[in-house]
Amino acid sequence: MALRHVTAIRYVTALREGGSLPGLMEADDLGTYVVKFRGAGQGPKVLVAEIVAGELARGLGLPVPDLVTVELDPALGATEPDQEVQELLRASPGRNLGMDFLPGALDLDPAAFPPDPGLAGRILWFDALIGNVDRTWRNANMLFWHGEPYLIDHGASLTFHHSWTGADAWAHRPYAAADHLLLGCAPDLDAADRALAPLVTAELLDRAVGAVPQEWLDGAPRAAYVTALLARRDARAQWLPGVHAAVAARAGRVREPDPAPDRPRWPTGGRRS
Repeated sequence: MALRHVTAIRYVTALREGGSLPGLMEADDLGTYVVKFRGAGQGPKVLVAEIVAGELARGLGLPVPDLVTVELDPALGATEPDQEVQELLRASPGRNLGMDFLPGALDLDPAAFPPDPGLAGRILWFDALIGNVDRTWRNANMLFWHGEPYLIDHGASLTFHHSWTGADAWAHRPYAAADHLLLGCAPDLDAADRALAPLVTAELLDRAVGAVPQEWLDGAPRAAYVTALLARRDARAQWLPGVHAAVAARAGRVREPDPAPDRPRWPTGGRRS
């Protein structure tokens, strides 16, 4: 099933929180979206990973903002004074990826708003499944909004699609969990494995991969993503013990000192889902 498609009508501001330079944009459905552009340096594979991982998370009952595809006319950035932004918009005409903007959301700090062990376990298990190493104290990639956590930014996951010859090995690869944001929240991995593994089916993965626009796949068959993720699910005996060991090593420690400055907060405004 394809993602809902909207048309951007106003470029609001750049969000300078990473190398991809996403932008905050208003659309013709009266919504406001954080838009990631296919012309960014990481290329469309990052957008593919965002959709597959995001829709898989949604199918597993994990909290993620709504995703849409966003039709972009580069002329919307004509008055933008930043030359880098103008070049990015000119390189991204047509379909791009939008994530529902959560106005006033904060980066989630588990020391202040700890998820319960059940949810922490499901998020950690999910990240291990997709190979997401980008949910750490330095870069939380979780938002706290209206009393609930939301998972964002999964473009660094599913690394096998950058080199398909390594997809088989990726399925068995240990997960580097040592820096995960939620290790100190007593994540219940056993309960997560019992609950989520049976839900990772070919049907669910077909739906998640089916939401990706064909032109972003660069010739890769959709079935190859399904096969790789099913193989990863079935190889839990190879990667899950290492995640358990990381949790045990962190037991009782809620947070390490973080030498990095806080990420900038998203500006307020936009729509509330």
